[in-house]
Amino acid sequence: MALFNFKKREKFTPANGQLEAFLEGYSIEVMPRTAEKVENFRDLLPAGTRVYIAHIEGTPIEDMVATAARLNADGYPVMPHFPARIIKDRATLADWIARYQGEANVDQALLLAGGVSTPHGAFESSIQLLESGEFDRAGFKRLHVAGHPEGNKDIDPDGSMKNVEDALRWKQKFSETTDAKMALATQFAFDAKPIIAWADSLSAAGITLPIHIGIAGPAKLQTLIKFAIACGVGPSLKVLQKRAMDVSKLLLPYEPTDVLSELAAHKAANPNFNIEHVHFFPLGGIKANAEWAIENGGASATPANQQG
Repeated sequence: MALFNFKKREKFTPANGQLEAFLEGYSIEVMPRTAEKVENFRDLLPAGTRVYIAHIEGTPIEDMVATAARLNADGYPVMPHFPARIIKDRATLADWIARYQGEANVDQALLLAGGVSTPHGAFESSIQLLESGEFDRAGFKRLHVAGHPEGNKDIDPDGSMKNVEDALRWKQKFSETTDAKMALATQFAFDAKPIIAWADSLSAAGITLPIHIGIAGPAKLQTLIKFAIACGVGPSLKVLQKRAMDVSKLLLPYEPTDVLSELAAHKAANPNFNIEHVHFFPLGGIKANAEWAIENGGASATPANQQG
């Protein structure tokens, strides 16, 4: 049975077997307003691809649940965001969980603090969401939490990694007490070397949560630089700045081939490397990101591959 329902597309043969293997089981992120523009996700995404739904401040929960229900009906495991700082109280959290479960059969979630500086109510961090016990009571099978390969100045204003690392140690211990499978879904970065160093440092610290590495999909260079600055991307931003200085590349769309090929080669040489999947941020559009993934071998994501 074909995984896709393509129109006017041919089957691609990836040139890089390591990259194809590394892309297996990739996930992608959408928002309700971007999902509305996609006529048929089956034309773009392999069956079983995990789809995260970003919950931006001001997005009605009804829109989030409707998007989740649509994607679930199309055969995609759905992972909505639960941003702690926009959840008013425990009753609201329980209500959201009940809606997702009752209307969209959701049993997995990404828990994060969220991009709001002042909490709307009782919750400030993903740790507090985990401590509430609501996800365990609801029987969620998978819980992802945020990872920051280049730190996070909202959490560590001094530029260190101390608070981020302390939080990861807590989440590692929590993962040993819950029945839900846990993993880190990270902020995007553009340079493989600091990503590798960060992942290795977690292993050395005894943090064994699988890493789903955040990668920005194909996009205009100016778009990526804008998002990278807004999201607090660290040293790897220099990769984009260097590219911007090259007139021959300035007008060409950025593609994540270099960073992913280097990570894929490292994974092939080090099978125990703790990055298990790629998570795409489609900053240049879902269609462009999905087509790039397919052309580079990412047509092999199936439910069986989404166990990591």
